[in-house]
Amino acid sequence: MRCPHCGERDTRVVDSRDLDESATIRRRRECQACATRFTTYERVEAARLVVVKRDGNRQEFDREKLASGLRKALTRRPVADDAAEKAADEIESELRSQGATEVASSRVGQLAMEKLRELDQIGYIRFASVYQSFDDLEALKREVDTLFAERGDDPIGDLGTGNQRVGTPGKRAE
Repeated sequence: MRCPHCGERDTRVVDSRDLDESATIRRRRECQACATRFTTYERVEAARLVVVKRDGNRQEFDREKLASGLRKALTRRPVADDAAEKAADEIESELRSQGATEVASSRVGQLAMEKLRELDQIGYIRFASVYQSFDDLEALKREVDTLFAERGDDPIGDLGTGNQRVGTPGKRAE
């Protein structure tokens, strides 16, 4: 490792630590020539993962592109700041754990939607509306109704019974 201060290649490792589950190693190094200490991060280079698009084109998997899409869906939502990054890491780990070198883009999309569904339902709907490119408002409504049904909520309420109050609370509707 080259010293960032003097450019000397002769450095020694002073301390080494594994960082979380991302297979990253943090190393504190010291230059033998000028005694400057600096930190390096090493990450295991994984095998290439290729995404096969619907039209048959192939692109190398881009974790940052995935994380960016997740971040957009979760913009201004009450989730942790690093939720999109963690979800992208989990999706990438799952894809790589399957051992395949090629994966369909639809599989990446499915995993992204599953993660968003767990994290935030509004973020999920935002992502799904773009990813699934709903044809009309009815298709979007069906997806929202599915989410309500899973939660056990009734999206319609008691509209059909006539028991709804209309007007100012505490006053009788005339």
